[in-house]
Amino acid sequence: MEGILIPVLRTCISFIILILVTLVIGKQINSHKNHYSFALSITIGSFIANMGFDTNLKFKEILISFFALVILFYFFMLLSSRSRRFRKWLSGRPTILIEKGKILDKNMKKVKFSIDDLNQHLREKEIFNISIVDYACLEVSGELSILRKKPFQNTTNRDFNLGHASETLPIELIMDGKIIEKNLTSEYSHQWLENECHKRNLQIQDLYYAVINSNGVLFIDKYNDQLTSPTDIE
Repeated sequence: MEGILIPVLRTCISFIILILVTLVIGKQINSHKNHYSFALSITIGSFIANMGFDTNLKFKEILISFFALVILFYFFMLLSSRSRRFRKWLSGRPTILIEKGKILDKNMKKVKFSIDDLNQHLREKEIFNISIVDYACLEVSGELSILRKKPFQNTTNRDFNLGHASETLPIELIMDGKIIEKNLTSEYSHQWLENECHKRNLQIQDLYYAVINSNGVLFIDKYNDQLTSPTDIE
């Protein structure tokens, strides 16, 4: 009887621990948006299985190892949220596969992506004609983000008041409060950015994120958004 109760008890305790951990960092684990969250989800599964069923392993020791893994992941997650450079190293970055309607074969080879792979991802986006694609970006998660050429985009009420100016990829100027120097140009210079902030009675250090969107309009987000009731409070 004892031989049955011990695995059952270990399994119940392991399951409760897994639920508690998932409540804390579950969104990161479940999203599988980067390599380390995917690796963690697999490793956690192995830990829980061993904690529950492998009675040859001491429960206390494997529990300590389990929490050491969770703490390490949380530490990496914290560093990733505060450092863009570390985030790129840990999670990777998106890769442009199609730009201005042209397939970038060097980038395709870089990410080991074949034309068949590209066509499959396009079909999954309900695109069977590659010629209507303006931009295609392979995200870190493995998903393909698509921007159709202007004549093939879904129309909205706003489109009736707009011309057919071509669109470009967004240009990120500030991320996590830091200016992305390599994205500054003669048109979007440091001085231009300061002038735009001055028009809004802001300083550059007040900005958390700044991007030139696909229509050439500057979008900014401040550190202090002064929202009294955000939608997603946990």
